[in-house]
Amino acid sequence: MSNAVVEMTAVDLSKAIHARKVSCREVMASYLDHIDKTNPRVNAIVTRVDGEVLLEEAGKKDAELASGRDNGWMHGFPQAVKDLVPTKGIRTTKGSLLLKDWIPDADGAIVTAMKRDGAIIIGKTNTPEFGYGSQSYNEVFGATGNPYDENRTSGGSSGGAACAVALRMQAVADGSDFMGSLRNPAGWCNIVSLRPSIGAVPSGGTELFTNSMSTNGPMGRTVADVALLFATMAGYDAKFPLSREADPRVKALTPANVREALKKDQKGVRVAWIGDWGGALPTEPGVMETCRAAVERMKDFGAVVEDIKPFYNMNEFWETIWLPIRHYCASSLKPWYDKCRQNLMKPESRWEYDGSLTMSAQEVYRAFEKRTEFYHAMLKVYDDYDYIVSPTACCFPFDKNVHWPETINGTPMRTYHNWMEIVTPWTMGGNAVCTVPAGFGGANRLSIGLQLAAAPHREFEALQFASAYEAVTGFADKFPPEF
Repeated sequence: MSNAVVEMTAVDLSKAIHARKVSCREVMASYLDHIDKTNPRVNAIVTRVDGEVLLEEAGKKDAELASGRDNGWMHGFPQAVKDLVPTKGIRTTKGSLLLKDWIPDADGAIVTAMKRDGAIIIGKTNTPEFGYGSQSYNEVFGATGNPYDENRTSGGSSGGAACAVALRMQAVADGSDFMGSLRNPAGWCNIVSLRPSIGAVPSGGTELFTNSMSTNGPMGRTVADVALLFATMAGYDAKFPLSREADPRVKALTPANVREALKKDQKGVRVAWIGDWGGALPTEPGVMETCRAAVERMKDFGAVVEDIKPFYNMNEFWETIWLPIRHYCASSLKPWYDKCRQNLMKPESRWEYDGSLTMSAQEVYRAFEKRTEFYHAMLKVYDDYDYIVSPTACCFPFDKNVHWPETINGTPMRTYHNWMEIVTPWTMGGNAVCTVPAGFGGANRLSIGLQLAAAPHREFEALQFASAYEAVTGFADKFPPEF
């Protein structure tokens, strides 16, 4: 790409702005021009603030710097926000016809945090309706294409965000993750993401005390960029009762020190490759080969890699833990369903809510008991290993006009999200999961990623490990999209 400003990493862009090598207005103009040229092909950014308004805001940021007022490391960053997160004065549809005209009167917590650190909100990134499904399409805006093949999907539910980062339409992006929504898009767009442990980032809406599955998190082209945005997002917020104080090592990160802070000798670190769970999960040809080859690269920096057998029966996990808890969480859709507007909801949302209507309190309680059983089985693995690694998806990006794959390698999928089963254990385990590129494979040479699952609350360690992996692979830098 010829636009030098948008090619900068977030770390370098922040340094350039604060050193006054480039003005915030120049940054905004460069990004808006690049978005105008690039976004129509992929539909990643779906709502835009007026350009003149944004340039005026950027000018104010320049004036602040000139007077000695520095908002933070994101000072002057053009930032589009995932369309599930409320943005004050900017349309937030959650990908649903039910909310196609909603303009919130307050920002979500992570938007407040990014603004506090200097970001300028320029619009929204695409997502499936209410975040259900790992394919970013909806009836309001349509589907988002892939940065390596615009006719294929970028995944979801943070597909718009991942595509925008990969194509340099923003330096970093926010996303959220219940069932791989930060991990699947990052893997398919050849970028990095972090699904934090529950509570690390203030997350949730109406599910304040019950939301122990979904969390907000950062995405970027480099591990250092992701770490900085995580530092912005992380921290305790009394309005979110499951939130917790941030790791001091994370909050101390700055553009000046982040790269050095993430350097750590990884010699002897023990990596457990669980892959497709002993063949229990069907995968498209090329997925396992590409990912296993990437895992072998961890030996280049001294990690010890071993194959392990599954520590839990995945069929039992799906039926007794995942589906009941997923349906239970879909109870949040009740206000829309009760108003007889369910005919406007996509089949994924309707299916999830319908499932919640058949469940008793005893069944929900039993599912959480089983989740606890799984959790303790998982913790035993960390007695012997530092990380458990698996692919970010069971297949490569598919046609964006297909809602979800009905089969994988000849195996029929039981539900609209069964093909993403490979991400579910780390949701229910509450793990800190860093997603890194694994390279390109399959018949069409498409991108896939690795889930580096650390034990809960070990985000900083996961970022350090990911940084060591990035140093020996460099997939994001070596293989930029050819747009």
